[in-house]
Amino acid sequence: MKVYEYQAKALFANYGLPVDNSILCRTVDEAVEAYKKLGGERAVVKAQVHTGGRGKAGGVKVANGEAEVKQYATQILGMDIKGFTVDRVLVGEAINIASEYYVSIVIDRKSKSAILMLSREGGMDIEAVAKNTPEKIVKIPIDPLIGLPTFKAREAAFKLFDDMALVKQAIPVLQNLYRLFVEKDASLAEINPLVVTGEGNLKAIDAKMTFDNNALFRHPDIFEMFEPTEDEKKEQAAKEKGFSYVNLGGEIGCMVNGAGLAMATMDMIKLYGATRPISSISAEVPIQRRLSKQ
Repeated sequence: MKVYEYQAKALFANYGLPVDNSILCRTVDEAVEAYKKLGGERAVVKAQVHTGGRGKAGGVKVANGEAEVKQYATQILGMDIKGFTVDRVLVGEAINIASEYYVSIVIDRKSKSAILMLSREGGMDIEAVAKNTPEKIVKIPIDPLIGLPTFKAREAAFKLFDDMALVKQAIPVLQNLYRLFVEKDASLAEINPLVVTGEGNLKAIDAKMTFDNNALFRHPDIFEMFEPTEDEKKEQAAKEKGFSYVNLGGEIGCMVNGAGLAMATMDMIKLYGATRPISSISAEVPIQRRLSKQ
């Protein structure tokens, strides 16, 4: 389950992570009022959608004054970003950014643990960094029996910073992010970018989180944030009836009694000429394998 940036930031703030001040707005007038309330000369207007790439799509703008806030909010509200229509924006204080970094915690099936990923090359082009210069991304497995004690967090912080003052600030950021990740049964907790301000402070100016659907029964506060798409509504309805339905589009349906049989059947159908993805419904576990389009 995905949540919006503003919801992830609220969780970050509850766990002591240093987020920027921002206000959720659903109309242009609300955006203007939020700008006035923040009180700064500059503000950032950010589209709120369940997908990445907002900046490159024009969904993140820095406004200099009330007129530009109104202009950008008008442009962004109603915008289509990768098939998602923007119906809300986040108006936040403009941060004096000196440098940007990347921090995330994800589930790593290979090491069978959570893994802390760090890079000194944070920002919009992190995907290009991962593809072209993967050595710039440090991966640190986290032993679930040990967690992220101070010595381990300090070791990780030195992968990002040379300045001891920043290392000391980063230690509780990493520890609190991991605590949030574990306590809320997340599958991803990401800060991109984690910035150093001109004043020398760390600030999480973006936040992204996804959660394990199978653990949502333990977290009614998280489930309240669930705003499913039409496809997700179908999957949710199937789940309530005891089935795991995965809508991949396409023209062939695959009904099976287990994930292994589902993948084998879909592979056979693809082998014999299927050119589009196949939807699958299972009585046991979700199918997480997506067939690529030819």
